[in-house]
Amino acid sequence: MVASPALAAASPSDLAAYLKARAADADGDAAAAVVSYATALDSAPDNPVIALRAYRAALDAGDYPLIDRSVAVMTKAGVAPADSAISTFAQAVAAKDRRAADAAIDRFDGTPIAFMAPVLRAWQAFDRGDKDPMAKLEGNANPIGRRYYAENRALLLIATGNIADGTAAAQALLGPDQGSFDFRVAAAQLLAAKGKRDQAASLLAGDDPVLMAYRAQLGDGAQPGLAFGASRLFDRLASDLSHDDPSPLTVVLARASLRIDPRDDRARLLLAQTLEQREETGLSLAALDGIDPKGPFATIARAARVAVLDDAGDDEKALQAAAQLNSAPQATAADARRYGDALVAVDRYADAAKAYDEAIRRAGDAADWSLYLQKGGALEQAGDWTAARVVLKKAVEMAPNEPLALNYLGYADIEHGEDIGAAMKLLEKASALKPGDPAITDSLGWAYFKHGDAAKALPLFERAVEGQPADETINEHLGDAYWQTGRYFEARYAWRAASVTAEGDDKARLMAKIENGLGAGPVDN
Repeated sequence: MVASPALAAASPSDLAAYLKARAADADGDAAAAVVSYATALDSAPDNPVIALRAYRAALDAGDYPLIDRSVAVMTKAGVAPADSAISTFAQAVAAKDRRAADAAIDRFDGTPIAFMAPVLRAWQAFDRGDKDPMAKLEGNANPIGRRYYAENRALLLIATGNIADGTAAAQALLGPDQGSFDFRVAAAQLLAAKGKRDQAASLLAGDDPVLMAYRAQLGDGAQPGLAFGASRLFDRLASDLSHDDPSPLTVVLARASLRIDPRDDRARLLLAQTLEQREETGLSLAALDGIDPKGPFATIARAARVAVLDDAGDDEKALQAAAQLNSAPQATAADARRYGDALVAVDRYADAAKAYDEAIRRAGDAADWSLYLQKGGALEQAGDWTAARVVLKKAVEMAPNEPLALNYLGYADIEHGEDIGAAMKLLEKASALKPGDPAITDSLGWAYFKHGDAAKALPLFERAVEGQPADETINEHLGDAYWQTGRYFEARYAWRAASVTAEGDDKARLMAKIENGLGAGPVDN
């Protein structure tokens, strides 16, 4: 590695600490990275390269002292990134340092985050007792900030006691999106603080579990002010950004919200989701652990824990978390389904079928075809084809135009020696409904192949491989069709491609095909 100009003059010990931190960073060991970056910064307190790396690592880990040290070094060197102003602002608000907060907001101007400044200045004006803090939002034509200005104008109207206009403005902005959900909660909290509990509850109407929890836990609401307005703005922005690829700005915003309001579980959940997307499993789980076990996001946090562990490949811990969630007194159909998925991941198919059956029972009339498909699939994997076929047929009856259900039943029928002609009709319908799906194309090709028409199957297998070139099953089918049509060299090539990811009995079968073919034609091609 060629040292950057800022590191070229560093001592060997400085470089050693820095390189150790970089290595920990690359290995996903955030805790070790933070310690090593802090050590490196101790050795080179004016080094902006180290400070920038330390800043990002400290944000991930939530090390506020290191965040502040790093920002100070970068600011002194004139290289602080724009989003560092958010961290500085959060530090000032948490310390109730109004002058430092003003200076931090001024740093927003002329940067990509400038659209946030009017909202923060409006809440500052509210804290100062200005008669019309909403005026700070007027005349700002930034298209990025337009929605946020409208929402905060409504919140400020409620905060200043103009309940009727504020509530009307809030109602006009509500929609089905997550952003509207967060805004709905913020408005309800301010109404509750003003003693308008009935109006607050009406904003939180519905059977969504989180809304129901907020409704039950409104209490005295939340007091309006700069801390409230800033944390809710940062949550809204972090939520909007979380729909795209994980962004460092999402972490900055979530950490800033939590510094301002350590009880902000919405920010904690957003932080956990972003860290999980960035494969920071330990930090993501730590964020989820911090969520109030009796708060509105408790159930979501427990479900998120299962997903984080599953994505990290820790099937056993994911199973334990799913089992705990499913055994809770208020467990839902979704919890049973999640438990079934976790059981499938550890090859406990019979138990998974029972979990899916419980999900169907809990869902009642709302149980859809996909639950039956999952139950049937688990039964088939468990070796109970007779019971599986009944359930799979039920899924197709419920959703006769669902390609996934048609494909599963059709392919399984072929594999278990059922009527190939009937199975072919299912697969032809699935293919007509979703012609570009490689798995369905392969299934239809397999039906033709098993029916004795390798020539008709071959172009379907070739098309399927184009869509999924690394798929083991499709490549094996393609090899079989090549062999049956006399293309022996290409058959072995396809089988070799399949064998790359094959294991156990599948690997042995493919190696035998490569060596001996299918029992016809030359074996030395």
